[in-house]
Amino acid sequence: MKRSFLFLFTVLTGQTIFAQESTIIPYPAETVAGVGHFTLTANTRITHPARLNNEAKYLQQLLKEEHQLSLQVAKPQSSKSNAGNIQLELNTAAGATQNSEAYALSVTNSNIKVTGNSAAGVFYGIQSLRQLIKNGQIPCVTINDAPAFKWRAFMLDEGRYFKGENEVKQIFDQMALLKMNVFHWHLTDDGGWRVEIKKYPELTRIGSKRRMSETGTWLSNVFDSIPHEGFYTQEQIKGLVKYAADRHITIIPEIEMPGHASAAIASYPWLGTENKPIEVPISFGIKKDIFNVANPKVKAFLHDVLDEVMKLFPSNIVHIGGDEVIYDQWKASGEVAQYMKENHIKTPADLQIDFTNGISRYLEQKGHRMIGWNDILGGLHGNNDSTDASTKDKLSQNTIIQFWTGNPEIVTQAVMKGHDVVNAYWDNTYLDYDYKHTPLSKAYRFNPIPASLPADQRHKILGIGTQMWGEWIPTVERMNYLIYPRVAAMAEVAWTKQEQKNFERFTKSLDSYLVPSWKKMGISIKPEQLNDPVQ
Repeated sequence: MKRSFLFLFTVLTGQTIFAQESTIIPYPAETVAGVGHFTLTANTRITHPARLNNEAKYLQQLLKEEHQLSLQVAKPQSSKSNAGNIQLELNTAAGATQNSEAYALSVTNSNIKVTGNSAAGVFYGIQSLRQLIKNGQIPCVTINDAPAFKWRAFMLDEGRYFKGENEVKQIFDQMALLKMNVFHWHLTDDGGWRVEIKKYPELTRIGSKRRMSETGTWLSNVFDSIPHEGFYTQEQIKGLVKYAADRHITIIPEIEMPGHASAAIASYPWLGTENKPIEVPISFGIKKDIFNVANPKVKAFLHDVLDEVMKLFPSNIVHIGGDEVIYDQWKASGEVAQYMKENHIKTPADLQIDFTNGISRYLEQKGHRMIGWNDILGGLHGNNDSTDASTKDKLSQNTIIQFWTGNPEIVTQAVMKGHDVVNAYWDNTYLDYDYKHTPLSKAYRFNPIPASLPADQRHKILGIGTQMWGEWIPTVERMNYLIYPRVAAMAEVAWTKQEQKNFERFTKSLDSYLVPSWKKMGISIKPEQLNDPVQ
């Protein structure tokens, strides 16, 4: 009896010690510290089954870049031959598919074993392992881990400012390190169209360029006189899709409709409700120009665009935006009025739902699913009067709702209507806001599950969105200043169970691996990025 108690005390004490000293971000679900350490040497080998070839090569390259170790990759060995090795394995036990991203990491004095319920799980185990390495040594530990949410997203808005392949790859690398698995790519907006559509070349010939850009802040009416342009060819996108997939990141493209459409309308004026030439806007903010959803030719255009987009991105989910639609042009259009009369549509908000449901049906016919900002539930935005915004029609239940604004009760209402929800509430998750508005602690304490949501419906919260809107980030330096370290806080919100979060532990952990790693990339973290502002 005494020996059993001593063993239990040792295990519990070890668990407490590791909880205090752990530097892994996002924080693992279960950890038990061991005694001693494993030392990486030039003789250490990485063994793996054929299905984990990508993960083995990734780890091999990682150790070479970060620790100057050139390790051999080999097929699995007999159990007697595993001393000194890093073993990558797939869990074949019954029930292993219940959480495909779960993993176990075991470090002993003699070997390291990373076991995942899938290749993604093994990959996440590798991310935890890399954060434990100090001077070629890894402390002995046992970790069992799995994410709290399956949708752990980072959004980059390139509709406003084009950043390019290298910057996007760097974001993918940091997402991988932080176990984030969805890259929400905002590719079209009023300020620019950034994806090549072969059937409509004017979208990039004209729509990807603007003659100057507004600077400062909203409605500043100050401009930089610097032309801005850029877009991704389809070949470039294919390369980035593979780069992301190798890191178990799914890319969700966003093609804005029916609003935020100025760049498209500047390219093809017949797309607009007014059917008049416009330029790609040089100022930011909500624009009045919207697609003419009463015109069958416009709907055909959008279907054509979606066809090319669906071929580029294998995610089977397409984001259609749908936010901040100003109804004035629809209200002034005789063609739209006739369409609404013929189809028994009472309000502009119902017209938007009618249009959105049509896009949803089209995507479903192609084996895809639609996601949109929560405006698509009915005319939410305050620039429309209450009569225009009232709705009777219902949005397709298959649509995923990305909640960004309004009363958080909207999340519960959307779930109770049958929708899956991604919680991206602006006040906590918009990284374009400065550190006075959203200090690190505020980002960290975000809870994606509303208190009002019944426990048996909480699985409908797929996860979180982390947004990097681009209006006021013309440079990569400014973008990185706003992203890091808050993206790490959002990663822990998405991965770590709410009851296991600890802000003091999190901030201490930043200094162990992430902050030095970012510094090597040329990203230095300043005090105001870590500390709450003085009130």
